Amino acid sequence: MGNDKYEFTGETKQVGGVTFHRIRALKDFGNVSAGDLGGWVGSEKNLEVSGNAWVYGNARVSGDARVYGDAWVYGNARVYGNARVYGNARVYGDARVYGDARVSGDAWVSGNAWVYGNARVYGNAWKITPFHVLGTKHAITVCSHTEIAIGCEVHPVDWWLEHGERLGRQNSYTENQIIEYRFLVQVAAEWLRFQREAGTVK
Repeated sequence: MGNDKYEFTGETKQVGGVTFHRIRALKDFGNVSAGDLGGWVGSEKNLEVSGNAWVYGNARVSGDARVYGDAWVYGNARVYGNARVYGNARVYGDARVYGDARVSGDAWVSGNAWVYGNARVYGNAWKITPFHVLGTKHAITVCSHTEIAIGCEVHPVDWWLEHGERLGRQNSYTENQIIEYRFLVQVAAEWLRFQREAGTVK
């Protein structure tokens, strides 16, 4: 598929051994007009050539990271590694998304928030780094303001507190792992409660 969406302007900069290329829109799409300067990408694979996704300003996308769909990356945000930002997601401010992290749906990640590892974040605004811990079997992530993901299972906090032990046994968790993940769910629930009281999540 040809790229009639954007071009490299010829302006480059080196950061951490990576060459970044400034982009410029070739046509109107989304909130972007033909001729608008964009942000910086390491290669064309970092920003989808279809859809309305865009990298703005001083934002940088590199490595095997991809921005696609209607997603925006702007401000001083950085997306790298094998990360994916898609759907209607927004990553901005000084936020970082990296590793195998996924930011999707209507998620907004901003400020100094970091989303990394195998974290999956969607929906809601995040101005802080979401709770994410790599346990002995699966990662546990507070993936929205009301839900926790363990591995590929996503459920409300109360569901995990009531049914998590049974699900662990169905998935061959050892007794020690069941105790471990019960504790991690309780910590994640307490973390969410604290953030609500602090006003950083709704």
